[in-house]
Amino acid sequence: MTFIGEIAALFTSFCWSLSAIGFSLAGRQFSSQVINRVRVTLAFLALLLINGLLYGQPIPFNAGPTRWFWLMFSGIVGLAIGDAFLFRSYQLVGPRIGLLLLSLAPIFSAAIAWMFFGENLKAMQFVGMFITLVGIGWVVLTRPELQAGEEHARLSIRGVLFGIFAAMGQAGGLVLSKQGMSGNFPPFAGTVIRMTAAILFLWITAIFQKQVGSTVNAAREHPSGLGWAAFGALFGPVIGVSSSLLAIQHAEVGVASTLMALPPVFMLPISYFVFKERFGWQSVAGTLVAIGGVALLFLK
Repeated sequence: MTFIGEIAALFTSFCWSLSAIGFSLAGRQFSSQVINRVRVTLAFLALLLINGLLYGQPIPFNAGPTRWFWLMFSGIVGLAIGDAFLFRSYQLVGPRIGLLLLSLAPIFSAAIAWMFFGENLKAMQFVGMFITLVGIGWVVLTRPELQAGEEHARLSIRGVLFGIFAAMGQAGGLVLSKQGMSGNFPPFAGTVIRMTAAILFLWITAIFQKQVGSTVNAAREHPSGLGWAAFGALFGPVIGVSSSLLAIQHAEVGVASTLMALPPVFMLPISYFVFKERFGWQSVAGTLVAIGGVALLFLK
């Protein structure tokens, strides 16, 4: 199928926009740590079922040690650590700005590829990096429009930093996943390997932090939050992440990264209709500039 990688990357952006809604609403009842543990657990169980139905084995133990290494490593970097920063960013600055900061991931991907794989950046790519940062800064510094009687919410510096760290984690996870998805390895199989690493890392950490009981109790006490976490898990680490692996298999990492940086554009109408967030032309223009810079970064 022509452009299957590009179509998969666009679909990934749409799925991640929907998952941002679920995790943001779940974040009203759960801490970011609880959300991260709950969503990887739900996603892992769903992926076991999907892989069992599609390939006859819930976990692909015959994938080979090299593939397991790269995908496990990418799962820890991207799904466990990177997403922990992302969910905290959602709580502090909201899903629209959190996803906009996440669109920095292609820039970090280029930097990682240069440092570890010797891929040199061209002058046009540096221009793209600058334009992307200008666009993101424009939106972050633009305050939403208010109605009479409303007050501005303060922009959290920690939330912005956590969003940047999330972008670094996603970039690292994507580059590492590219190494593990060589050939025609099934995306759902690759995702369950990544999720295996994430669930082990997060729950072992919870054991040492003595937070297992509090996490389980929180999930029991807030069924509506659990439902939104399940919604986010379905469109995020299950469908979205699997679609992203399909994208990097059939398209260049730069092209796929650029298309997967589009959730801020999808989030403009979603934020308006779902979260009743009002914003002016500056937010729209800044978002378009940021995405244009990302596209320019990987322009051949």
